[in-house]
Amino acid sequence: MMKKILVIGGGASGMAAAAFSANPGTEVTLIEKNEKLGKKVYITGKGRCNVTNASDIGTIIQNETSNPKFLYSALYGFTNTDLMELLEKNGCPLKTERGNRVFPVSDHSSDVIRAWERILKNRSVRILLNTKVKEILAEEGSACGVLLSDGTRLESDAVIVCTGGLSYPSTGSTGDGYRFAERFGHRVTETMPSLVPFETAESWAGSLAGLSLKNVSIRLSGKKGLYFTDFGEMLFTHTGVSGPVILTASAKVGRQLKAEGTLKLEIDLKPALTEEELDARILRDFAEEMNKDYVNSLSRLLPQRLITAVVEETGIDPRKKVHDLKREERRKLVHVIKHLSLTVTGTRGFNEAVITKGGVSVKDVDSVTMESKKVKNLYFAGEVLDLDSCTGGYNLQTAWSTGVLAGRSAGGYDGI
Repeated sequence: MMKKILVIGGGASGMAAAAFSANPGTEVTLIEKNEKLGKKVYITGKGRCNVTNASDIGTIIQNETSNPKFLYSALYGFTNTDLMELLEKNGCPLKTERGNRVFPVSDHSSDVIRAWERILKNRSVRILLNTKVKEILAEEGSACGVLLSDGTRLESDAVIVCTGGLSYPSTGSTGDGYRFAERFGHRVTETMPSLVPFETAESWAGSLAGLSLKNVSIRLSGKKGLYFTDFGEMLFTHTGVSGPVILTASAKVGRQLKAEGTLKLEIDLKPALTEEELDARILRDFAEEMNKDYVNSLSRLLPQRLITAVVEETGIDPRKKVHDLKREERRKLVHVIKHLSLTVTGTRGFNEAVITKGGVSVKDVDSVTMESKKVKNLYFAGEVLDLDSCTGGYNLQTAWSTGVLAGRSAGGYDGI
């Protein structure tokens, strides 16, 4: 008799779970409430889809922000190399870019989704679109099916929950999985937006919206000292700051920011130079700009749009002639360039968050199988779990790997 498996959610982890639970002895149905599969996958990486990271598994685990040890079985059981081979074999050639980030050669996320659709079709997975699950059914401590919102009951031998978190709710991530989990006694840890832009108090940051800074280093500190430091690219927005290094910071300091209310962000605009080296560089520039106004003397050193903000932060009269600047004023300029400060007051909401921090507690899930410790034949995978990573393809690899592990465990067959 065929084993029936239901997978709730057709995102990254759901497609992987459905594909890898499908085998000669199973009948798999993938239930998706949207009109198509992979709606969130479609928008990841600004529509390019950073499918994974090509680093070794140890590095991938180091970039997991929450509960990295829980992921050992999943990540070693279905590696980034396994994923890349699978996608390329199914018509989605890949390329590796800076930071070992892996993208489709076409730069189109739709090619990734199409590859998974081919896999699902080849493995005879039944797909129900525009179909919403109201609740999971269980008898005698074992999952036995789902109740759809239209009142239809679907019976099964196993249920895999791949409903995502709360980020990008327009893609269908509305926290359904947390509700399903809590009904059966699973703990759900506090959820908050992660890999998300910061909001700042200073109005000058908003006036620089759209300005990108490359090769800067940032420091975030609070009541208990330094919380985060890193180097990379950032971007000013109408409400604060964003960009890769800021998104990674949000994953690391989200809980401290929520607890303390504000954090101090310092930007080093010239991290390759010491303060002494920067002072010497400014002296050379000033020697050639002696008769200019201070505000007009920094174009060799800083992006044009940033100059006014830096000048204001130094507190020096912008119309003062360069030859009248005193040594202590020059040192003040050096300090501002190396410590341009902003007050972080919060993050943007789930609408702008790449991922959700928090979720179904991994203490209630078996890391070797992804099966619930509370209910037999109930499995969880992907962002619904309390798992999140830095930016760079790590979150999607977590989704693929946990989905594959849940699918293999539920399907009971490892021949594919």
